[in-house]
Amino acid sequence: MNKRMNFLDYPMIRSFIRSRWYPGIFQWIAMGVFGVIVVELALGTVNPSRNFGTSMTWVLWWPLIPVLFLGLGRFWCAVCPFGKVSDIVRQLVGSERPMPKFLKKYGIWLIDIFFIMITWSDHIWGIVESPRGSGYLLLLLTTMVVATSVFYERRTFCKTLCFLGGLAGNYSRAGMLELRGTPEICKTCKTQSCFKGDGKTEGCPMFQYVRTMDSSADCNLCGNCVKTCPNNSIRISPRTPTAELWGIKNPKMEHAFLAAVIMGIVFVQNITMLEIWQDILKAIGTITQTSSYNINFTFAFVILMSLPIGMLWLTAKLATARIPGNKIRENFVRLGYAIIPLDLAGHLAHNLFHALTEGKAIWFNTVSLFGYEMVGNVSLASASVVQFLQYAVVVLGLAGSIYAVYRIGNKAKWTTLLPYYVLMILFTVMNIYLFSLPMSHRV
Repeated sequence: MNKRMNFLDYPMIRSFIRSRWYPGIFQWIAMGVFGVIVVELALGTVNPSRNFGTSMTWVLWWPLIPVLFLGLGRFWCAVCPFGKVSDIVRQLVGSERPMPKFLKKYGIWLIDIFFIMITWSDHIWGIVESPRGSGYLLLLLTTMVVATSVFYERRTFCKTLCFLGGLAGNYSRAGMLELRGTPEICKTCKTQSCFKGDGKTEGCPMFQYVRTMDSSADCNLCGNCVKTCPNNSIRISPRTPTAELWGIKNPKMEHAFLAAVIMGIVFVQNITMLEIWQDILKAIGTITQTSSYNINFTFAFVILMSLPIGMLWLTAKLATARIPGNKIRENFVRLGYAIIPLDLAGHLAHNLFHALTEGKAIWFNTVSLFGYEMVGNVSLASASVVQFLQYAVVVLGLAGSIYAVYRIGNKAKWTTLLPYYVLMILFTVMNIYLFSLPMSHRV
């Protein structure tokens, strides 16, 4: 077996990650920008298209996040301002109690619920369209971070409550970077300093034990294990995208459920931006017998969120006749992970619309902080170019999901896995159809 490439074999990279500058230098930069964003959201203009905080959050950061997760795994979580706030609070007033058993057992389910609630709340109260609403969301998250950090050890919030952490975990499974220990070295280690720390550097903030770690879902690439390992066992290596999905040893219902939920969220975000959205609401109103936006949106929201979950369940049921010995639940869970590449592609394609049709607003609103006013077309690309890129990204996601089905299914005959291939194609067609329709801006 050929030796895997290890970025830590390069002295400059190894020295930097072991130094006190990593990830601190990135954390403090992120904290500084985060501080300006919060001030602008709280005190700046209420016009979302002219607010620096809104454009940085929803036009730059949110579209960039899936790219970071694909290329660098959960590196963002190492430098995230919320994570840094957690570290500071624990150092000052933290009681370092063990994580509650309830959170250990149901944390991912709570993340699923929070993700759904935040998406619903956004459309009910207009969080994205409102600088103040975005500010309240950040304030709520900060409060949750502080509260959990006062009482519980390590990054309990990031591990079990952060909706972005749940998204990061799922996407990072399809990512191109992994941190692992060297089994031959780890099995003889007596210190377990990667988990416990070494007195100078804290153990893994995400409760990971490198010796047994086989997933990137909970690895922040914070470098603590690199700093504390006395045996140079850690490696950071590139890998084939989606490779982790092929060999997950302990697939879990909550992860497969989240993969389906994210697809539903992508549908919600796309459909509510269509120019025909108001006509859709009126049609729903004929069923609900009300013109209330909250009721009619909630009706549509439940359907759109349930649709991919139901489609995955039906596919799992159809597959039981083709995969001897498998049950519906097993098929739902094991092959539900194959949706993740399409989730990532749908998320990225949707946000390409914001980044490329509103991108200049980032520059306009940045220079406005220094007293300069710039106006004009904020688009970076034409609608046709944006659509082409959206289609290309979704097709790449389809390729990733199709191959993931093939590998998760142990390279079975295509007829055996046909229901899942059809499911991925249906998700792709639905996304491409939505991207083909005229969309309006939300910011």
